[in-house]
Amino acid sequence: MSEVRITAENRTEFGKGAARRTRRAHRVPAVVYGHGGAPRHISLPGHELMLALKTPNVLLDVDLEGESLLVLPKDVQRDPIRPVIEHVDLVVVNRGEKVTIEVAVHTTGSVAADALLVVDAQTVTVEAEATHIPTSVDVDVEGLPVGTQIHAKDLGLPEGTTFAGDPETLVINVVAQQSAAQLDADLASSEADLGIVHEEKSADAEADAADAAAPSEG
Repeated sequence: MSEVRITAENRTEFGKGAARRTRRAHRVPAVVYGHGGAPRHISLPGHELMLALKTPNVLLDVDLEGESLLVLPKDVQRDPIRPVIEHVDLVVVNRGEKVTIEVAVHTTGSVAADALLVVDAQTVTVEAEATHIPTSVDVDVEGLPVGTQIHAKDLGLPEGTTFAGDPETLVINVVAQQSAAQLDADLASSEADLGIVHEEKSADAEADAADAAAPSEG
């Protein structure tokens, strides 16, 4: 579990105008909440925060004017165009406290040559100590044959981490690869369901198309 120390400042101005001024100063508006305390409005250095958030479920040790706060990013709002974080919600946690959080599923290896890997669940919900949250749940799929299914209950979780969702959730599904003929048939079926009809070309039209595609002589 990654833990990053970052320095914050209290915010005393609120509203859209104040938020824009904070961002112009290359800082990110944030709200800290949790454990029954009143929400606290702070700002964080934009570049340092962006680097920290590259690690999934990073734990932030926030130095707020001499006070230390241990927090997890809960909601990160990003600019849809520019690589800028606009706002972040942070939830306070205590060392040793159990938290429920989404963790990404990461596969290693390749399935059998005639098989296709389908990851049905990109994330799984786990419960872990706040200071020992796994960055991912790794699944080895090397050589798995067609028909193999891995459910949440089958995952190998790190020590101290337990699954918190439906244990029957399908996570990995290994299916047969489709041939070109099967793909064409599926496409034709889908088009038929949508009412799409392709007009058949006449022999004369096909001949004209062939003449147009042929290189001219002389």
